[in-house]
Amino acid sequence: MAQMCKVAYVYGLVQGVGFRYNTQIKATALGLNGYARNLDDGSVEVLACGEAQQVEALIDWLQQGGPRSARVDRVLVEPRGEQALQGFTIRY
Repeated sequence: MAQMCKVAYVYGLVQGVGFRYNTQIKATALGLNGYARNLDDGSVEVLACGEAQQVEALIDWLQQGGPRSARVDRVLVEPRGEQALQGFTIRY
């Protein structure tokens, strides 16, 4: 199976609504490694590494709006080189 990493920048009402926590739960359920962190511009950065199909499933979930409490306006996705990460964490 192909391993890959992608970073997604999620814009909209995504801070202060449990977005990182819910993303962590979803990513962990998909068996992904990576992190979610708030950025100073009000967006959330999500790095996801793992099986290509699972990474794409998380990206799809983000693009569909993530948790119910959030409002996602747009998601920018870029490939990222392999990262040596264990588990999916919330970064501060």
